[in-house]
Amino acid sequence: MMISIEDFCKKHNACHDGREWALVNCSDMAQAWDTLKPDWLIWVATREGVLADKELRLFAVDCARRVEHLMTDQISKDAINVAERHANGLASDKELAAARAAARAAAWAASRAAADDAARAAAWAAAWAAAWAAQCAYLRANCKPNFEE
Repeated sequence: MMISIEDFCKKHNACHDGREWALVNCSDMAQAWDTLKPDWLIWVATREGVLADKELRLFAVDCARRVEHLMTDQISKDAINVAERHANGLASDKELAAARAAARAAAWAASRAAADDAARAAAWAAAWAAAWAAQCAYLRANCKPNFEE
């Protein structure tokens, strides 16, 4: 049996606005999945048990691929490939951990070198909205949420 919107929101401590919107505009969680605004859909998708581990990992890979063109180091790009292989059972946990550690170090070094200015902040905000829309399209097209109690 599908969990009710009310019970899902209670179980996962949903924000007041999202809970109220879903209760007014959706008959069940399946309809909510199809109609929630991007930030709320991503929140729902990342609640424990909604998506399978593989779906979550491939979603993360898709998100990273969308910004791969902005990555200046090969280490980070290689980490995306390892993460995808791991999600598909083709790389070990040890390989994933090593790639993650290397990419984290590379990202930290790159962020320390980047200038923090208003133009970059404005570009980030605009890109964020577009990214959310693309992420929702990916989730709706490629994932099958589990809303069973």
